[in-house]
Amino acid sequence: MPDREWTPPEPYDLRRSLLVLRRGPYDPAFREERDGTLWRGTRTPAGPATLRLRRGARIEASAWGPGADWVLDRLPALLGGEDRPEEFVPRHRLIAEARRRHRGVRLIRTGLVLESLIPSVLEQRVTTEDAYRSWRRLLRWFGEPAPGPGAELDLWVMPEPRAIARVPSWDWHRANVDGSRSATVMRVVRVARRMEEAAAMDLPRALARLQAVPGVGPWTAAEALQRSNGAPDAITVGDLHLPGTIGYALAGERDADDARMLELLADYPGQRHRAARYVLLTGVAPPRRAPRQRHARIARL
Repeated sequence: MPDREWTPPEPYDLRRSLLVLRRGPYDPAFREERDGTLWRGTRTPAGPATLRLRRGARIEASAWGPGADWVLDRLPALLGGEDRPEEFVPRHRLIAEARRRHRGVRLIRTGLVLESLIPSVLEQRVTTEDAYRSWRRLLRWFGEPAPGPGAELDLWVMPEPRAIARVPSWDWHRANVDGSRSATVMRVVRVARRMEEAAAMDLPRALARLQAVPGVGPWTAAEALQRSNGAPDAITVGDLHLPGTIGYALAGERDADDARMLELLADYPGQRHRAARYVLLTGVAPPRRAPRQRHARIARL
């Protein structure tokens, strides 16, 4: 069980920084304890790993499994140590206040593309609840228990690409994943090595690499690279709610589209994703005018 420590800058918010990796409150690969300890099951190039993070005067990290050294060697990047939030200059009062209240939130960098890309594909065109449920089933049916204490904690690691490639069509159906999304996942895992190379690329090249796979569009690529690359400018376009939220928060416009959102964020070159994240942290959103989207029951068809 290798151990490592990292002294974060102050202020530092471990939970809010890492929470972007959790795919719903019941994500089998992520666990949060009452004392603030975070557990993560992950698949590294060296193999599966269990990571435990505890916050004290320093961040205390312990890891188990074949990928333990790999994940600990990259601990500062994972925790946001390579992020440069001081380069961000607020241009709106609301964003300035959000930055003041959430100074401890940093953009994390996992260095792992597939573990963010695959759940992002599952989130295409469905409710987040449906996507989270499909992700849970994929991990529990075809993944493996996380090494070390991860098994006792019911912590799971994403299946390796070859295992995902062997998932039959009827099991995708049972997992509530339609043919379009499952086909995209299959195309992604067949070029897994090429996808993982994007973790070392600048944002334009990384976006182009991911979108070279049919079915991976700007929305999916940005959502993945926000986590794998810690890219502060990887703004999500094509989202059902984000343009309206940004438009309402910054200009009082509830019906803003992507073009209007990008216009409002033009004051943040190279930092548009960070600006949008500060807006989301405020909780400001336009009042809902329609009922929530109904859950897609693909498995019943």
